[in-house]
Amino acid sequence: MESQVRGGTRWKRFAVVMVPSVAATAAIGVALAQGALAASFSVSGQEFKVTADSLEGTGFSQYGALDTGYTLSGQKAGHAVAVSAFDEAHIKKMCQSVVTPNLPLVGTVTLTLKAGDSSDKDGQVYAKNLYIDVDDLGTTSAQFDNIDIGVAAGDMSKDKGGKGPGMKGGKEAANPFGFGQQADKATLTGVKQTAWATTAGTFKLPGLHMSLHDGSGPNVECY
Repeated sequence: MESQVRGGTRWKRFAVVMVPSVAATAAIGVALAQGALAASFSVSGQEFKVTADSLEGTGFSQYGALDTGYTLSGQKAGHAVAVSAFDEAHIKKMCQSVVTPNLPLVGTVTLTLKAGDSSDKDGQVYAKNLYIDVDDLGTTSAQFDNIDIGVAAGDMSKDKGGKGPGMKGGKEAANPFGFGQQADKATLTGVKQTAWATTAGTFKLPGLHMSLHDGSGPNVECY
């Protein structure tokens, strides 16, 4: 059956091309109707950018790991990451963007997600058992309360006397005896990072807004 053509674009083909990069992010739309969901955002072979005015989390832990996945061409790939884990977190004015380059007949497209633009915590993004697989992180300031440095990564879960949710497992490969750190609370402001994956047991996104933009760069991405 021939793909439907509108304005010169074969929309079925366009949808197939877009799926590898935005399917996981598009699933966030369910949260708008339900208020919460078990969330997992990962982009095939691509980093995505995240900014936030502030992130305040309890039960913080961090350790090194290797994420494995596949590129858009189907090649297996691995990426060294620092996993930042939070038992609970509130995020003010969150922005997440991912670029899909060189789409046939369309060009480069950036998908942007924004939520939680409120000074009141009830109106901020909320996550429980949050894991962020980061390879670059910058902040204007960071504060850690009751921090322990040099903890074995496998000993950071609450059932082993740790402060955070522990290692997430799944496709992530990490040494449970490797280096880690943890704190009762972490407060980050002016967050700017690139990540390979984000997972959460619960993710609430008040004021969610998703949009598609032509091109890439700081004018359309989060930074």
